[in-house]
Amino acid sequence: MGKHGGGPGVPPAYGTRDALVGRDREVSEVRELVAAHRLVTVVGGVGVGKSRLAAAALPGAGRTRTGPGPRERVVRVRWRGTRPASPGQVAAAVFHAVTGAPPRSGPVGVADVAARLAGSGRTLLFLDDMDAAHRACVGVVRELLEAVPRLRVLVTARQPLGLGEERVCRLGPLPVSAGAAGVSPAAELFLAAAREACGDAVADAVGPAAAEEVCRSLEGLPLAITMAAQQLADRSADELARALRHGQCWLTSERAALRRHRSLRSAVGAAYALCDRTERVVWARGSVFAGGFDESAAAFVCVGGSVAPQDVPACLARLAAAGVLELMGEPGGLRAPRYRMARAARDFGTERLWEAGEAEIAAERLAVHARRVAVVAEGLWNAGGQAQAAQLLSDERENLHAVLDRAVRRPEQAGEVLETVAGLWFWWVVYGEREAGRRHLLRLLPHAPADRPVTVRALWLAAWLSACDAPRTADELLRRAWPAAVMLGDSAAVGRIAHVQGVLALHEGALAEAAEHFREAASLVPARAPGGPSPAVSLAALAVAQAGFAPGAAHRTARRALAQREARGDAWATLVARYARAYVDQRRGHPGQAWRRTRRALASLDARLPLPYGSDALRRLLEDLERGAPGRPPHAAKAAAPAPLGFEAPASPPRGAPPRDTCAAAR
Repeated sequence: MGKHGGGPGVPPAYGTRDALVGRDREVSEVRELVAAHRLVTVVGGVGVGKSRLAAAALPGAGRTRTGPGPRERVVRVRWRGTRPASPGQVAAAVFHAVTGAPPRSGPVGVADVAARLAGSGRTLLFLDDMDAAHRACVGVVRELLEAVPRLRVLVTARQPLGLGEERVCRLGPLPVSAGAAGVSPAAELFLAAAREACGDAVADAVGPAAAEEVCRSLEGLPLAITMAAQQLADRSADELARALRHGQCWLTSERAALRRHRSLRSAVGAAYALCDRTERVVWARGSVFAGGFDESAAAFVCVGGSVAPQDVPACLARLAAAGVLELMGEPGGLRAPRYRMARAARDFGTERLWEAGEAEIAAERLAVHARRVAVVAEGLWNAGGQAQAAQLLSDERENLHAVLDRAVRRPEQAGEVLETVAGLWFWWVVYGEREAGRRHLLRLLPHAPADRPVTVRALWLAAWLSACDAPRTADELLRRAWPAAVMLGDSAAVGRIAHVQGVLALHEGALAEAAEHFREAASLVPARAPGGPSPAVSLAALAVAQAGFAPGAAHRTARRALAQREARGDAWATLVARYARAYVDQRRGHPGQAWRRTRRALASLDARLPLPYGSDALRRLLEDLERGAPGRPPHAAKAAAPAPLGFEAPASPPRGAPPRDTCAAAR
């Protein structure tokens, strides 16, 4: 029979008196549920503090107390076994807790327990940590509630019992984002645990930023946070944060009451031990995902050996019920369910994957999945499904970055991976991933053949992404890209190189020079040419440049950009063209018309997706219009441009500015 405990003491789930920091709302919720219902279950993943919270919701746990009605006895059974239990074992544990002594002879049935409880008056039965005995617990609780009308039951487990009258309080990790108080609940727990374990001096030396970083790495898991706080006795908070970036299963504690809570690996391993073989394999192989994933992606990565494709969805559902996976989005929604593995579970699964010798295979399958995602997203973007492409890449963002970071360390894969990165130009440029895209490209380009079309695409894209922050780097990349594009006869690449040269000139205030480059780009890039911005974007940038020295021409160019046939199926090019037209209207002295155009452009954005580049420029333009300000002055325009697109309000051209060498070369 599994070990169990009863009686008045409620030992801590892990070693800190402050483990309930940030849990006031949940404690109140459980108290209200217990007062109003006969069966309440507190559920949550490993280490979220279910036992401590449930005990805190019962101020008189383990002794007679005065409640809202007659006096009520609280009986606590803490299951300590690690193997599946029978109903008889659970009944015997409850009998022992109620009577204070084991039965003298023979097995104990639920009827025996019910008879004892019926004669004990009002009783609250607290069944704590019942995961190993979960299946047996369901039957015992159902029979006891039917046989003893005055009985109420409180259960803690990783998943509900599933009985009809059950009320469930789901407990998750602590929030890691700072609220109005300035410190997140997770960081507050970390500092409290550090103060208890290491003293006030150590805790006071930890800055709020360092505490927040540690808690973000630990995803707000209370057990891991208290373990990490105890490490401050031997290392600084910055050293701790660096160590946690590479894994967290190494965290340990000698202060925990339960043996499995003395290391994070053991705590997660207890949940792993309760899974069947197929679930363990899916857990380990699924740990290769760095972010969210759906059933089809999991099936592709996890199948093989004893795991068939049809086994994966059920395994994912069971792992989610046990708190190993987090179900993202609304259950039962229109979109297919997506899952995300908790960081501690992912680190544990990765260890099992390496032990099984399957880590490389799983990583290669994830890389194939990421390449498929990139191809589908590029196809959607080119076909006019830009919202769908953005949603797909937003869902797979973390997995893509993990695959690309790994591939950079393998020079033999540089050409293939460079194709993926260059094909996702719109993700890096339009949706705020500029730094990540530039980082991937600059690390891959030294290993790529110089004479391939994909290398030319990567060069001008890297130059575009570098134009604002590193113009010299952008110049050098364009010097390499232009002759190769000419030799290959790639007019689209030559035109896009000209567009980037226009961006560089625009941000230096050389408006006439920038206009020439944008005009050249618009004429050279074929309509609907994949792999980069359409001619409508270059025309919009041309209109913005012309607005500084030829308002009439700028007005005509802006109308022409919006009338481009390819812009009709290109939501982003349309947004850029709308900005250009509104900006030109403002510069020509038509603020009312500019205001209406800006409002319509902003209203067309999909709030469910990441904001595309250009939305900030539109909002700033709207602010200027609503406060009656004229066009931004040159210095403000250059400082406001957050990314190198070349359609922000430009600087006025400095007199006598010499043309750039790279601009002359492109012409």
